[in-house]
Amino acid sequence: MTTLIHEYADRQAELRPDATALVFCDERMTYGELAVASNRLARLLRDGGCEPGDPVAFMMPKSPSAIVAMLGILKAGGVYVPMDAASPALRLGRVVDATEPRWILAAGPVAPALEEIFEDDRRRAGISVGWMAEDPPHGANFEAAFALPDVAAFSGEPVDVPRRGGDPAHILFTSGSTGHPKGVVISHSNVVPFVDWAVAYFGITASDRTSGHSPLHFDLSTFDVYGSFAAGAELHLVAPELNLLAPKLAAFIRTSALTQWFSVPSILSYMARFDVVAQGDFPALRRLLWCGEAFPVPSLIYWMKRLPHVTFTNLYGPTEATVASSYHTLTACPESDDQPVPIGLPCAGEELLVLDDLLRPVAPGRVGDLYIGGVGLSSGYWRDPEKTAALFRELDGEPVRRVYKTGDLAHMGDDGLAYFHGRSDYQIKSRGYRIELGEIETALSRVDVLRESAVVAIGSAGFEGTLICCAYVPAAEAGVTPAAIRAALSKSLPSYMQPSRWRDFDRLPRNEHGKIDRRALQHLFGEQA
Repeated sequence: MTTLIHEYADRQAELRPDATALVFCDERMTYGELAVASNRLARLLRDGGCEPGDPVAFMMPKSPSAIVAMLGILKAGGVYVPMDAASPALRLGRVVDATEPRWILAAGPVAPALEEIFEDDRRRAGISVGWMAEDPPHGANFEAAFALPDVAAFSGEPVDVPRRGGDPAHILFTSGSTGHPKGVVISHSNVVPFVDWAVAYFGITASDRTSGHSPLHFDLSTFDVYGSFAAGAELHLVAPELNLLAPKLAAFIRTSALTQWFSVPSILSYMARFDVVAQGDFPALRRLLWCGEAFPVPSLIYWMKRLPHVTFTNLYGPTEATVASSYHTLTACPESDDQPVPIGLPCAGEELLVLDDLLRPVAPGRVGDLYIGGVGLSSGYWRDPEKTAALFRELDGEPVRRVYKTGDLAHMGDDGLAYFHGRSDYQIKSRGYRIELGEIETALSRVDVLRESAVVAIGSAGFEGTLICCAYVPAAEAGVTPAAIRAALSKSLPSYMQPSRWRDFDRLPRNEHGKIDRRALQHLFGEQA
């Protein structure tokens, strides 16, 4: 039985070393090659001082080398920390400061970001950089301790580093309301039950060709990678640039003969918007899965009517509960655009609870706060006991149950299925990313050309699902433009957190309590649609 998530790939390497594990553009890597490469990296990291439990960050484009980095870190006993290379260096620096990694493994066009990160003398003194490609850059603030050719000098034999299932496997950073990203700690024993359940439920086998669409710093990629390796399937990594080219993304699914697609709904809505799916398209595709946000029903109907040979499943779950906690496989295409699609039943070992303010179960049909318990539940936030205690609660009973408050609203139907009703707090989902609007407002508060500002979100029929809108009052009478504000925000926020709609005011609207009237702002931005 698998205890550690890197054992999935190693088991395939023992049974089927010549079978293809990874496909990316023109590059292929077998399970045997993946095992040897990751073993060599693990030995290098151990030789470089990596101890069990040490965080090791990696910042590189999605590629076979990035997967090797993940497995090599785990085999060295480390905890991998995927960093979004597209994020501003200021935000990346906060992740580095929070985790204090022993190493940063890097590749691709990330040298400028590393230069900024290592402007801080403390970071430069305590962190080594490993370059997971040939010809490492020579920066003013950092020097790579090794390059990819150096890894080949180490033995490819397995590494024996004792680890337990409850040990952390990776730390995934999500948006934080205070302006600082928060790290969700996920253990091996959080991931394994979901992967084992999903492989069995979906019937994934070694003959499958699965999509690797999500970025590696996004929790959906956990299933992409380890679900594929558990079954011995081929994982086809999707180049990020295809997300802006709907016809080419559809062509990728066809030419790769994918049997399984898993992504956030926004990319599926984007493809539907450009009408790139023909009737009976993607003949090899057997199942289509989505997670991360609500799938607009009109777009779902578009897909289901064109692909009657495909099984469609909605998965639901926050990062804190490891990929997904519930599922619902549709038995028929929705009959109307407003027909609700359930988030469904708990996955094996998981529990969904709809509770009131006193943590008591609410009656079926009534909306309450959605809590999650079970085997996928994270131990909490990295080095942040206060946030952990605020959102991870204990329910009285025999035995006492530990649950996570999702911030989502839901009700349990008479059919026994859970139904999602949106958020109860100041958090949104846009393009599949979980975003705290408070983090955007914190960044805006540092823009000195603004007197005050507020951020709200409104629904959208577009691929992004939710539009981020900024209302602002300039500090000066003239010269403040959305372009100038965006330029200032780009120093601390990734592009997916940038507002897409802007409106200037002489004074922001207030409610009867003197607070910014966010409902009025939502209405005003909605009128612009």
